[in-house]
Amino acid sequence: MTEGAPVLELGNLRRTFHQGGAAIEVLRGVSFAIAGGEVVALTGPSGSGKSTLLQLAGLLEQPDGGDISIAGVSCAAMSERQRTRARREKLGFVYQFHHLLPEFTARENVMLPQMIAGAGKRRARQRANDLLARLDISGRKNHRPAQMSGGEQQRVAIARALANQPLLLLADEPTGNLDQENAESVFDALLAAVRDSGLAALIATHNLDLAARMDRHVALDNGVLSEQR
Repeated sequence: MTEGAPVLELGNLRRTFHQGGAAIEVLRGVSFAIAGGEVVALTGPSGSGKSTLLQLAGLLEQPDGGDISIAGVSCAAMSERQRTRARREKLGFVYQFHHLLPEFTARENVMLPQMIAGAGKRRARQRANDLLARLDISGRKNHRPAQMSGGEQQRVAIARALANQPLLLLADEPTGNLDQENAESVFDALLAAVRDSGLAALIATHNLDLAARMDRHVALDNGVLSEQR
């Protein structure tokens, strides 16, 4: 993927939820694009639809209308198998809670998605070691999640998201469960890893100071996405 070419394109994306007979329009014709190498902040009030937008962009939900393209390929007519393959090969996810597998070590958590994608054990172990070192957490590679702090767990989760060399990283409040000091430290590590990899990233956050450090800032409110200056 050429840096600067569109990695994610949303065209007139719409999503409506129905509650108690009422229709709630969460996304009202959102159009948006992220280029390779670009890091974009996504902000908005609680309940504005940031997580819904990320779920749709990550091919985890289907929109009610509009189209999503990943690396120039429309996902509208993809089968579930094709969507699963696209998620595995092109997308990386980081959530507010790390969702690491508790019975596996940090290194094994980073190895697993690679091996599921077909990588050999030796290659997966080496890449896991490299990523954990890049995120300054290699000293905990043989520890299980319960033996690590929240910040350490989230660093491992970031390494896992990067394991299969995605084109696009989607992060939903990746520092929202951490204290300020840990949040800034983890964000620094995330931003450095993303920039080193040259991938595109869409990062939802309530922290406007962190948003200001990204390349662009878009805000979602009342179902409409707008560029912030």
